[in-house]
Amino acid sequence: MENQKTFMPRSIFPERMQILSGSGLKLIAILLMLVDHIAADVLKVVGWANQVLFTVSFPFGIMQPKSYSLYRIMRDAGRVAMPIFVFLMVEGFLHTRNRLKYGRNLFLFALISEIPWNYVHTGTLRYASQNVFFTLFLGYLGMCAAEYFWENRGLQFLSLLALLAVSFYLKADYGWKGYIFILIMYFLRNERPAQAIVGSCWLHYEWKACFAFLFINLYNGERGFIRGKFGKYFFYAFYPVHLLILGFIRFGMLGK
Repeated sequence: MENQKTFMPRSIFPERMQILSGSGLKLIAILLMLVDHIAADVLKVVGWANQVLFTVSFPFGIMQPKSYSLYRIMRDAGRVAMPIFVFLMVEGFLHTRNRLKYGRNLFLFALISEIPWNYVHTGTLRYASQNVFFTLFLGYLGMCAAEYFWENRGLQFLSLLALLAVSFYLKADYGWKGYIFILIMYFLRNERPAQAIVGSCWLHYEWKACFAFLFINLYNGERGFIRGKFGKYFFYAFYPVHLLILGFIRFGMLGK
C-alpha cells in the first residue's frame, strides 16, 4: 500500500516524535518559500517593512548586534524552505516509478518558471541568473549519474564534476552550492543525523537554513494527504504562479 511506512533512516528524534508526512513537509516548505519571496520581491522596496523592530545583542561581544526588521525576519525564516525542498526531491527521486518522467517535469517547470522568475526580478523577460528548478534538475542529473556509474567511481566523479561545471555556467538560484547540497543529501540519504551535520556544515554561509533539519528529522516516511495528479502538479505550478503574482504586485500595484 502507498501509505504504509517504508524503511526509515535513523533520525535525531525518537520514532514517536516523527509526525510529519511528506505532505506536511511540502506545506511547510511552500509556506516558508512564499514568506521569503514576499519579503525579497515586494517588501524589499517598501519602507515600513525595513524599519528596525528590535536589536539582538550577543554576550561577550562574540558577534556584532543584529537589527531585525519585518523584511529581515521573513527572509531569515524563508531560508528554511530550500533544504526541505531538496530533501523532498531526493525522496521523490528514490521512490518515483518513472525516473524519466520525474526529470522531465523538473526540466519542464524550469523552462516555464523562467519567464515569471525574470519578470519578478527586473520587470522584463531578461535576468542574469536562472530559477531554482534548474539547480534541482542538475541535482537530478547528478543523482542519475551517481547511480548509473556506481560501479565505476572514476566515471562517477567525472560526470558529477562536469555537472558542477555546468552549475557554475548557468548561475541558477543557489548555484553550485545548491547542486553540491543536493548531492550531500543524496549520498547521506540513509543517515538523517549525518545529513543534518554535514548539511549544516555546508550551509554555514546561510546558517538559518540549518533549522530545516529539525523538520526533516520529524519526517515519518509516509506520503500523507496530498495525492493524485492535481496535488502533485499544484506544487510544481505554485512556484511560477506565485512569482508571477508577486511580480504584478511589485511592478504594478507598487509602481516600481
